Amino acid sequence: MRVVRLLSGIALICAVSALAPSLQRASAHPPAIVSEAQRKLISEEVAAFRRDVAAAIKAKDAKRLQRMYAPSFVHTHTSGKVDSKDARIATLLKGDPVIETAPVSDLVIRIPNDWVGIATGVSPIKSDDGKTYDVRWTAVYTREGQSWNVAASHATRLGETKR
Repeated sequence: MRVVRLLSGIALICAVSALAPSLQRASAHPPAIVSEAQRKLISEEVAAFRRDVAAAIKAKDAKRLQRMYAPSFVHTHTSGKVDSKDARIATLLKGDPVIETAPVSDLVIRIPNDWVGIATGVSPIKSDDGKTYDVRWTAVYTREGQSWNVAASHATRLGETKR
């Protein structure tokens, strides 16, 4: 019994010792605190990336879209249905009305740090019933190296568009 406890203790110490360097690295480089000038520049990067996504959708460039959407991407529809990256890209390529290509009002891009951008806006989206509804949406963008990815998006139907 003593041997089992001793071996368990040694195994625990080894596991903690093995994890310690990675835990130190993770906390050694937190996201940078950015100045207002940096926020503006990063916001412009995210806005340009949004335009690039829309251009890739218009061109029906599946390979480019695969690179632009994060592997773990999820989109929540106004109905509550959740799409994975592959399902979302299939929708984009079909040409269905989507928040990525719709006109936007109330666009705000928030930059909490140097590797995350959060865009919110309202877009008119034509529904399957033929009516056009205002949809409030949120999209989260993450920096990977020198490029951006779409990490997640969510849409909420507000009401029929009155324009």
